[in-house]
Amino acid sequence: MQKVLTETFFARPATIVAEELLGKYIVTIINNKPTGFMIIETEAYEGFDDQASHAARGLTPRTKVMFGRAGRFYVYLIYGLHQMLNVVTHSEGVPSAVLIRGIKGICGPGRVTKFLSITKAHNALAASKETGVWFEDRGVKVLIQEIVTTPRIGVEYAGPVWSQKLWRYVYAFKSNKR
Repeated sequence: MQKVLTETFFARPATIVAEELLGKYIVTIINNKPTGFMIIETEAYEGFDDQASHAARGLTPRTKVMFGRAGRFYVYLIYGLHQMLNVVTHSEGVPSAVLIRGIKGICGPGRVTKFLSITKAHNALAASKETGVWFEDRGVKVLIQEIVTTPRIGVEYAGPVWSQKLWRYVYAFKSNKR
């Protein structure tokens, strides 16, 4: 069973979407064939108050997409080297997104985007078959005890409250199970 995730799936708080993306697949076209990769690590960035979120500084040309419709990509460059792939969540006007930190076999958000050939050109595009990158539910059941939550990585600048939120989600599956 392969079900494409639509805007409705993403139009919820980032913390819920981040957890529920574990075990889902990100799909892109490789060698003219749709190819999916299981998502195993995410991070949530939720609303105006989240000091680790780019949106905490308000609406800017860079963050505009975060204030828009759910299910759009928010792609930005970090350290002048790595593209970061996020998917916008929540509702219009509530800037929230989920960072895709890892897929099965590849950990690190910069490595993921490089492997999937995600670039700034994907910024603000909808996650859909029409744009060539989308998300699918392929029926993997992730049990709550298989999810490890930790503080987000690299957000110490956000202060002790926001940097210690347990908004990083890791699917700790047994490799022989899946």
